[in-house]
Amino acid sequence: MALRTRRHGAATGAPDGSRRRRLPMRLLLPVLVLVALMAMLMLRGYVHNEILADHRIQPEAASDRVPEKILDGGPVIDTRGGRTGSLRVPDHRLVLTFDDGPDPIWTPKVLDVLKKHHAHAVFFVTGSMTSRYPDLVKRMVDEGHEVGLHTFNHPDLSYQSKKRIDWELSQNQLAITGAAGVRTSLFRPPYSSFADAMDNKSWPATEYIGSRGYITVVNNTDSEDWKKPGVDEIIRRATPHGGKGAIVLMHDSGGDRHQTVQALDRFLPELQERGYRFDNLTEALGAPSALTPVAGADLWKGKAWVLLVRAADDITGVLVVGLAVTGTLVIGRFVLMLLLSGVHARRVRRKNFSWGPPVTEPVSVLVPAYNEAKCIENTVRSLMASEHPIEVIVVDDGSTDGTARIVEAMGLPNVRVVRQLNAGKPAALNRGLANARHDLVVMMDGDTVFEPATVRELVQPFGDPRVGAVAGNAKVGNRDSLIGAWQHIEYVMGFNLDRRMYDILRCMPTIPGAVGAFRRSALEPIGGMSDDTLAEDTDVTMALHRHGWRVVYAENARAWTEAPESVQQLWSQRYRWSYGTMQAIWKHRRALVERGPSGRFGRVGLPFVSLFMVVAPLLAPLIDVFLLYGLIFGPTQKTVVAWLGVLAIQAVCAAYAFRLDRERMTHLISLPLQQILYRQLMYVVLLQSWITALTGGRLRWQKLRRTGAVEAPGGPVPRQRTRSSSDRRPVA
Repeated sequence: MALRTRRHGAATGAPDGSRRRRLPMRLLLPVLVLVALMAMLMLRGYVHNEILADHRIQPEAASDRVPEKILDGGPVIDTRGGRTGSLRVPDHRLVLTFDDGPDPIWTPKVLDVLKKHHAHAVFFVTGSMTSRYPDLVKRMVDEGHEVGLHTFNHPDLSYQSKKRIDWELSQNQLAITGAAGVRTSLFRPPYSSFADAMDNKSWPATEYIGSRGYITVVNNTDSEDWKKPGVDEIIRRATPHGGKGAIVLMHDSGGDRHQTVQALDRFLPELQERGYRFDNLTEALGAPSALTPVAGADLWKGKAWVLLVRAADDITGVLVVGLAVTGTLVIGRFVLMLLLSGVHARRVRRKNFSWGPPVTEPVSVLVPAYNEAKCIENTVRSLMASEHPIEVIVVDDGSTDGTARIVEAMGLPNVRVVRQLNAGKPAALNRGLANARHDLVVMMDGDTVFEPATVRELVQPFGDPRVGAVAGNAKVGNRDSLIGAWQHIEYVMGFNLDRRMYDILRCMPTIPGAVGAFRRSALEPIGGMSDDTLAEDTDVTMALHRHGWRVVYAENARAWTEAPESVQQLWSQRYRWSYGTMQAIWKHRRALVERGPSGRFGRVGLPFVSLFMVVAPLLAPLIDVFLLYGLIFGPTQKTVVAWLGVLAIQAVCAAYAFRLDRERMTHLISLPLQQILYRQLMYVVLLQSWITALTGGRLRWQKLRRTGAVEAPGGPVPRQRTRSSSDRRPVA
């Protein structure tokens, strides 16, 4: 028994056997994805010389501590094992050396010319370029050329510590091993020149590199092809005098090298006719090859490195495309919202605008309620102040907190309570429909309060017989906290501005559960409210579109709802919304290929909803990922300007939305913080919804905790609620 107890403690990860708290998968997976993306971005930045790059160049210094035999010696410097010596290339031997490659454009051309004239050369490659274009290094080795180290990121080694020098050499070597399966003993310092240019700053680095087993190769003939002086001048500068041997410096990377290629194609045959041989370095010196085959773990580490770099390049390339697509979508959506919401506002605010004959017939208001004891009294009393004739049906969906008793105790006329066992919101709404006396039906949530004019404004569009449903203007009542203010911005800008746009495009995706109206004659043919999805409001709206009904937006039908007041509650709500929206899109996917009204919605509405509500928000965090990368690794100024530009566009849209809704602009102060923090939460929620959808998971209804903080915004309340100091103030 004791052994079993100890095992139980070990399984929980705590000495006392208590259960260890684990990071939820909904947080763990997005964090892992974010870490992986940042790792790939940083790897790409390192390989592309954006991270750890050092572009400083040491000015000329004294050379009194450099041995004379080095200053007066040849271009091959050997300081291995404490030696201090140098070598020259024999007469009529030329060693062509190419720095800074491989380059995907110019290196293949150089290799083609060398192969054409049966010449060998030495390529001093950087680790960054080798990691990106490993096939070119393999071709060099396969065609008999030698490769040498030119550091990984091309820094001036006279500025670097021994630890950084070791890092540059080992990473450069790792890249060559992964590309061609060899190690090299040749090294050329960046920014090097002739042996007599060695000074007191560069000599210590040369000595140290020799102690690591490398031969340093400089040059004694410089073509200066990087200056692009012309083909004839490159040939003249590369040609040694008097038949002497030489190590010739050229470049196959770092810019346009067409003059180098053209000069090489003339230089090789001309000097071959004069008796010169073009060998790699060890061939010219009659020494063993500088390249050693690598096998085993070192080889696989090199291959893994090259594979990771290629993956990082491919992934970041996709991310860049995704960023461009996302930016285009975001800006395009903002422009479209501004234009079409302006059109909508001008149309419905014209003095002579009318949906049709005034709608004065009574309306049934359905209030599905499950454990809404804290809110239901405010909800019902706000309805009693309605300027439109209504009956109120409160459907108690198996509440355990006395919700139904509270309503019955109010003793209000035209208010009925219908009880049922807990079956979910769609079943409650259908039960209400079955008990409704009127054809026009308004649906609202049990935590929402209406203004006196809300019902009247909500049903006026039914003066148009083509209208089957109306979306009202849902507003956040508890906006006096930071998370409430963020949701307030989202509701005004992200929901109501969107609804104006969708109204003009005739593809409104969702009638908000907090405030919406329907014709009973439109709902009955589609079976009422369905429980096939977790977003029954989106599901029924799409079904109405497919049956040919118009769905419109009534901006003056305002309803005040209690938004979630904690991150956990907000998470639960938005998770259900986003997953339910995906379910609804999938349920109505056949509309894409159907004819008539269903086909129109399928080919206009579904792509819009999928693009702007599912795909684009998932890609939006790329903006923040690249922002973070740009702030840390540059270009910082351009990154900040670009992000501020996007924020400015969003601010303009938000300000316009607030102006249309006649809201105070002071709430927009928190907009920048909302974009940094709140949007990330929504991204993680959407990512979790994708995971749930792709894995076939099931999500259950989740009841949000209510505080009853939102009261009727107008009119006297017959019996005031006793408020403690911790209660929030009513919305005025």
